Amino acid sequence: MTVNHHLEELYGLPAFSFPAVGEALELPEPETVAWRIGVDVDEPEEEWLEAFARFTEAVDLSRVRALIVGSWQDAYEESSKEIVEALVAARDRLPALRALFLGDMTYEESEISWITQSDVTPLLASFPGLRWFGVRGGSGLAFPPVRHEQLETLVVETGGLGAEVVRGVAACDFPALEHLDLWLGSDWYGGDAEPADLQPILDGTRLPSLRYLALRNSVVQDRIAEALAGAPVVARLEVLDLSMGTLSDEGAAALLAGQPLTHLRKLDLHHHFVGEELRTRLRETLEPAGVELDLEEGGAESDEDEDGVRRYIAVAE
Repeated sequence: MTVNHHLEELYGLPAFSFPAVGEALELPEPETVAWRIGVDVDEPEEEWLEAFARFTEAVDLSRVRALIVGSWQDAYEESSKEIVEALVAARDRLPALRALFLGDMTYEESEISWITQSDVTPLLASFPGLRWFGVRGGSGLAFPPVRHEQLETLVVETGGLGAEVVRGVAACDFPALEHLDLWLGSDWYGGDAEPADLQPILDGTRLPSLRYLALRNSVVQDRIAEALAGAPVVARLEVLDLSMGTLSDEGAAALLAGQPLTHLRKLDLHHHFVGEELRTRLRETLEPAGVELDLEEGGAESDEDEDGVRRYIAVAE
């Protein structure tokens, strides 16, 4: 599976693409949409910074609530550093900004693991009113520990998330964060994080408001499930998402043998490699307690090699 469509909404607002050069500027009210700004990756009529400059002149920035950074030129070679700097420079003109997504590209524009990112934490430091922040692409991504008082949702989508980035996120102080979604990915694409790198999150010493935890799209999904089986943070969660990865009978058995999960509102395991017996046990244990259990794409098709079944994550390249 690849990322084959752009965001359709952000922060409850429908996405609206700012018109390209030469297109009619028929614009909605600034606060009614999530503004998507992007250019052609290979042969842009203008560079992203130029498109953003046109946007700042055409739209009342003081009323903008959500921004989506789409594709920029040569995104597989040029990092997001200058884009981050441009957004930071505009911070005083964007007092109402509450949601920001960096890197909304489809596979036709750039495969997820080819998107070249940078240190994105200056955006959090510059926009203290942000409630929702997301980034797509793990190449070059940096996330040193920061504190943000109001951030409620953090999403990091990658085909491979580096251990240093995971440790940085885990060391952040986000007292209001309720929703954390990390796509950990494959070591083929830089995803070398281990469950130990997540320990400050798992043991509950960080993120006191966390209610939705997604640790997904991982080749070590069984080991993550084993770590979560006894993790203190699980007791305060409403949703646990281990989907899109290589979860097998081993991981499912660890979840069943660990702390009770019957308090959850939802357990999302879609795209998995769990056999029918363990799937039945999961249903019999959780569904009578009212837990919504997503086991779609069970026994996902996989290629066989000389070592047996080769399992794969949902989004990699």
